[in-house]
Amino acid sequence: MAEQAYPPHLTAEQLSYLVTSFTDYSLSHGLVVRPVPSFVAQNPNNAIATTAPVTLWPSPFPKNLFTEARAIQTACNLLYARVASDESWLGELTTELSKVDDFIASLWAIHTRIKAESGYRHKYSLGLFRSDYMVHTEDGKPVGIRQVEFNTIASSFGTLSSKVSDLHRFLWRSGAYPPTNLINDISLPRNEALERLAEGLAKAHEVYMQDVAPEKKYKLEMSRTAGPTESFGIMFVVQEGERNAFDQRWLEYHITEKYGIRVFRISLPEIRKYTHHVRPNYELLFVPPHALSSQKQEVFEISVVYFRAGYGPDDYPTQEEWNTRYFLEESRAIKCPTVLTQLAGSKKVQQVLAGKANLEKFITDEQTKERVFDTFAAIYPMDTSEDGLRARKLAFEEPHRFVLKPQREGGGNNIYKEKIPEFLESIDEETWQGYILMELIHPPEVENIVMRNGQMMQGKVVGELGVYGTVIWKDGGDQGVKAVYNEEAGVLLRTKGSSSEEGGVAAGFGCIDSCVLVG
Repeated sequence: MAEQAYPPHLTAEQLSYLVTSFTDYSLSHGLVVRPVPSFVAQNPNNAIATTAPVTLWPSPFPKNLFTEARAIQTACNLLYARVASDESWLGELTTELSKVDDFIASLWAIHTRIKAESGYRHKYSLGLFRSDYMVHTEDGKPVGIRQVEFNTIASSFGTLSSKVSDLHRFLWRSGAYPPTNLINDISLPRNEALERLAEGLAKAHEVYMQDVAPEKKYKLEMSRTAGPTESFGIMFVVQEGERNAFDQRWLEYHITEKYGIRVFRISLPEIRKYTHHVRPNYELLFVPPHALSSQKQEVFEISVVYFRAGYGPDDYPTQEEWNTRYFLEESRAIKCPTVLTQLAGSKKVQQVLAGKANLEKFITDEQTKERVFDTFAAIYPMDTSEDGLRARKLAFEEPHRFVLKPQREGGGNNIYKEKIPEFLESIDEETWQGYILMELIHPPEVENIVMRNGQMMQGKVVGELGVYGTVIWKDGGDQGVKAVYNEEAGVLLRTKGSSSEEGGVAAGFGCIDSCVLVG
């Protein structure tokens, strides 16, 4: 049988039927985002939503590389838990970065202040991580996956990614897709990111409950039938005016409905109004807004603080927000992430770990170390070391091979190819060491149709596979990290036009996709 074009050519009538099925399913199943800010005036009380940017078809992805990316995630979880727990090693890198990066300096200052004043009250840390990869090709053939970055804070779009997978499966099963050689029930893997990420947060709640009240022998199974856990809950720290609220809401709904755990959403500027500490144990107590004026106030102890804000300087416009982050950090609640875990996700750490001698400090098993190391692209420092001076030379003489990255999350921060020399010349040379230089990955191009704001855009696209992981650990001091929960937690495929350099969905560059496995 001759190889069939993918996606297949559709008549106008077929395409209209498919788009209608696509749109109705997306709206019916909460696969939505809030409109762009320019639309706010027409959207009173946030009552209007639009379909999230999504591909009309699942994109082909090599099955063996998809399997390998997921298989090594628990090793990556432990790697970054160990980095976050090695205060000396992480502190040495962070102290140098702090000289040229005020944001990193402010995060590190929270850690040093807590160590000097009250000491940490939490015993456990929670990571909801995401390791992002691209397929790397040589001479047009896939040769492996290469890690783009490792996210330790606000790793988003897991729940909407699950729903995109369900959407594409529905379109196949319902007949909205015409028959193709690629798509079938086996080639469309189910994505359980929503369930697994929610489970990670619920497990952290369980750990907290067992720690504060061991005599109750709290289990998640008990809470499913007993109703909401009395006087305890999880706090989501969110951005004001969050467009991506529904991705977060689905986590909230799943945690509440499956595990019976209350979830409270609150923005960083509002936290001090509704929360306070109880000493000497620094329990974090929350009074819901509706209870502030009540004679008999409801008060809830927060078990887990989950940051979906706080990952960039824009979330800290004044010192008050930094004081709030310190206030949360010194509490007894389990943080996702702690400031140390957030710092562990810096691009500088990624660059240093790409050296095998540094990697083996945290991964002792030889086979595991090699599998993780094989995913690393070439990454260079931009300091005045021998490697850094070589990188500076490459940045000016061969910029077309590289991307320059700062210590930032959220998309839209990187400098690509020929723009690198001009950018470096525009900033103080002393600040160059706050960046890393990463060799570009060359992913395969595939054809697809992107649906964004009701518009169809067809052309060549490239994908970036994110693999989620959930890990709960306790720093055992000289005994090392003790993980009490460590799981791979589903995937996110982000797709962008092949000519686009950035890929962040929330930043407006990419869209959510799912994989149709090939090979």
